[in-house]
Formats: sequence, structure tokens, C-alpha cells
Amino acid sequence: MVINLTDVNFKKEVLESELPCLVDFWAIWCGPCLMVSPIVEEIAKEYTSKLKVCKMNIDEAPVTSSHYEIMAIPTLMIFHKGKEVERIVGVVPKEQVINKLKPYLEEAEKEK
Repeated sequence: MVINLTDVNFKKEVLESELPCLVDFWAIWCGPCLMVSPIVEEIAKEYTSKLKVCKMNIDEAPVTSSHYEIMAIPTLMIFHKGKEVERIVGVVPKEQVINKLKPYLEEAEKEK
């Protein structure tokens, strides 16, 4: 399941999450964002209980987008223990996203 983020729920859903989080910063008018979206959806299905996957429409969440200095979209950010740990800008293969996630998924698994 993919969670839709807003400026209001970002802190609760991402920064206070027990699980690592993948956040997709996107916009409806962004063609490359629409190419990344199916990859994000697949990752959400494959890592359901190990990873929180979220999408944030930058046009609807200007405060958070500005705070994290989102300059280009799509931007995928990985958060772990309330902090940004990785940032991927542009369209990338699914394997590249998973490789960036692996260390945080493994650490979270060990902490259980």
C-alpha cells in the first residue's frame, strides 16, 4: 500500500515511522514521474511489512518539498530513523532503488 503524504501527515508517517520509508516526490504534470510510479508501486507490494512507501505531490505539499529542497522530480528519498539517508533524482531502474534500500531494510530486520 502506498500512503499519500501531505504537509500535515509527513512527520507522523515518515519521520516517526518504525520502518524505513521510501518517499516519491512527484507531480501530475511530470512525465518522468509517471514512469517511476509503477516502480514505486511494485516496491510497495514486494516489501509490504518491511518498508513504508509514500508519495508526495509537490504541488499539494509545498512546505515539505521546500524544506527538503526538492529541485527536480521525480525525487525518491529514503528515510530511516527519522532522517534522510539516500536521495535518487530522475528515472532509475527498480534494481537501483532496491540496492539503495537494502542496507536499511537489513538493519531494520536485525532490530526486530
